[in-house]
Amino acid sequence: MLSPKRQKFRKVFRGKNKGFSTRGSSLAFGEFGLKAIGRALISANQIEASRKAISHYTKREGKVWIRIFPHRPITAKGAGVGMGAGKGDVTGYVAVVPPGKMLFELSGISEEVAREAFTRASSKLPIPTKFMKK
Repeated sequence: MLSPKRQKFRKVFRGKNKGFSTRGSSLAFGEFGLKAIGRALISANQIEASRKAISHYTKREGKVWIRIFPHRPITAKGAGVGMGAGKGDVTGYVAVVPPGKMLFELSGISEEVAREAFTRASSKLPIPTKFMKK
């Protein structure tokens, strides 16, 4: 799974996921892309599941770029733990995704294969997406 090697702080405040993506909103590497329409926190497990779905359907032909990375730690308290007593332990990492962010890019395959691969990948993600091409 994707996770940061080092961090300045172990736990972070929750923050807001406001606005729209201007950086990282266009195709930069591949011919086809999967763009986020909604906003969400996408976990490292969801990114990995989508990547596997793409590479499995394309039979590892072409090149895949993952344009998001899970930097933000997510904490959770154990089951049955009462209120108070501080913040919970880090359970995983998520990527903050605003609307308009390009999630994945593909090149070196036909449009029909790319469209179906991205359809399968988007079913693993918690947000609506759309298919983009150059």
